[in-house]
Amino acid sequence: MFTGIITAVGGVTNLEPRGGDVRLTINTGDLSLGDVGLGDSIACSGACLTAVELTGEGFIADVSVETLSLTTIGGWGVGTRVNLEKAMLASDRFGGHIVSGHVDGLGEVTAFYEDARSWRLRILAPRELAKYIAQKGSITVDGTSLTVNNVEGAEFELNIIPQTLIHTVIGQYDVGTQVNLEIDLVARYLERLLLGDKAAD
Repeated sequence: MFTGIITAVGGVTNLEPRGGDVRLTINTGDLSLGDVGLGDSIACSGACLTAVELTGEGFIADVSVETLSLTTIGGWGVGTRVNLEKAMLASDRFGGHIVSGHVDGLGEVTAFYEDARSWRLRILAPRELAKYIAQKGSITVDGTSLTVNNVEGAEFELNIIPQTLIHTVIGQYDVGTQVNLEIDLVARYLERLLLGDKAAD
C-alpha cells in the first residue's frame, strides 16, 4: 500500500524486451533503498512494480504485457523521469490517501497554466472512471495524491502547489501528456457494497 506522497524522482536507464514483456531498470536518485529487499514493491509514477534485483543505484522490475498496455509505462524510454514511492510501513505517517498502485486508466492533460504561485491542471479521464471522481475528493495522478478542485463531466481540475511542481514529474507536463490515474479505493468499494446481493450475479 502507498499514500501518494512522492519521496523522489528517478529515471529509466534501461528497457530490455523479454518474451513480449519488458525488464525495466530505474535509477532511484535520492530514494534510499537501504530498507528495500527483493520482492518489495515500489510505485513508479503510480504503477506498483516489484523489485527483482537491486543495482546499487536503483532496481530492476519485470513489467507484464497487461501493465504495459494499461499504463504509461508502454511509452517510457531511457531517460523518462518517474515519481517514486516505497510501500508504506505500518509505523509510517499517513500523509496522503489510500493508494494501491493499481492504475485504473489513462488520463490526458487538457490544460496546464499558472494561477498566482500555483498551477491549474486539467485532466480528461476515461468516461468509465468519471463517476468515481468527486469535487474535494482524492485522486492519484502518476502516483501523486491530489485533491480534486472541480469536476465537469469526465474532466477534472487540480491545484498544483510549488512544492509538488518541483518535487514530482508534474512540472514536465504539457497539454496532451498521458498520465496514470488511480481513483479513490473507497469509491470502488462503496459502489460494490451498494450492489448488495446483486454483486454475486
